[in-house]
Amino acid sequence: MDANLEQQLDTIVTAAKAGSRRLLTLSTDEKNTALRQMASGLRSDSAAIESANKLDMTAGNEAGLSDAMLDRLLLTADRIEAVAVALEEIADLADPVGSIIETINRPNGLVIEKTRVPIGVLLMIYESRPNVTADAAALCFKAGNAVILRGGKEAVRSNRAILDAMLKPLGDDFPRDAIQLIPITDRAAVGALLQMSGRIDMCIPRGGEGLIRAVAEQSRIPVLKHYKGVCHVYVDKDADLDMALEIAVNAKCSRPGVCNAMETLLVHRDVAGEFLPRFAEATGVFHVELRGCARTCRILPDAKPARESDWDEEYLDMICAVRVVDGDDAAIAHIDAHGSQHSDAIVTADAHAAERFLRGVDSATVYVNASTRFTDGAAFGKGAEIGISTDKLHARGPCGLEELTTYKYVIRGSGQVRG
Repeated sequence: MDANLEQQLDTIVTAAKAGSRRLLTLSTDEKNTALRQMASGLRSDSAAIESANKLDMTAGNEAGLSDAMLDRLLLTADRIEAVAVALEEIADLADPVGSIIETINRPNGLVIEKTRVPIGVLLMIYESRPNVTADAAALCFKAGNAVILRGGKEAVRSNRAILDAMLKPLGDDFPRDAIQLIPITDRAAVGALLQMSGRIDMCIPRGGEGLIRAVAEQSRIPVLKHYKGVCHVYVDKDADLDMALEIAVNAKCSRPGVCNAMETLLVHRDVAGEFLPRFAEATGVFHVELRGCARTCRILPDAKPARESDWDEEYLDMICAVRVVDGDDAAIAHIDAHGSQHSDAIVTADAHAAERFLRGVDSATVYVNASTRFTDGAAFGKGAEIGISTDKLHARGPCGLEELTTYKYVIRGSGQVRG
């Protein structure tokens, strides 16, 4: 690695560590005041942020970015206002730092408190979405963590303008080193940062599956991962089919390009003949392409025959795989074989079937009679989220403030010694 690059990164990480120590001294009121000032800064500098974003959009168009990527990159006055509101909402959330998870009173008089504390220094690697700069900075800051932000080169001007606007209203005593944006677009910088075990405490990649897998494979730092969202809705034989139709259409069509959208519909054989034509008609309005198993294609002749790879596909588009299954066990087995442990739902009036599904499906979020589209920090009452984890350690599902903390044991004694 270039010696100059190594020195730059060393300086950034050293400063972030020092900033994380200073954050420990801030009270909840001080953090909340700072967050509201950051929101004010975004509003005051909205025009400057839009100007920077126009340069990124022009470069993105010239580079041939997809329409979906350009939409994620775009910042308007309304979108900047939404980011400012999100910061104010984070300020309104309870501060997890210092809260006591559990108190253990021992017979010898020791009082043991399991207490939430910040993780330390976090590395955030993300693509396209410049709003992540603000969301990640605010969430990490509220949870007492220093954060090193490394956005994609396609949003480099937008990210810089956002962070500058957030930091501008803050006083000289604010620990600015606790929120830093990597100014280097060279990919070698990411590789070097991922080797800094012991100096950076956790990495959170946010973007496509390729980015996340690349980070996980290179990193010597613990990584909070979300590979993809292959989400399912299973319509049981005892489902209210009107309810099932509304849920399935919402899960597929309300916003197909997000990770909590349904990618595969599973339908019990006893209701497939009635339900599938209704589903095809309802999704036809949205021009959804259906890719079905052999039994599905017999019921829906216009459906395309599904390939084996379709069951594992995260389309993020108006495409839906459809499979007719023999019952609860077959639905659970399919999800176990092809799901991504993100979000899966059953629609049923049978409480026993619902409980079997809840116990049998090993996903971060499992639903009964509700759309998978609710897997989201705001929808869960957590406010903005840092991402949705499909890991099992240390957090699963929508990750908000609590998931950006760890804990330590605080033990209070009166002279006890162990014999």
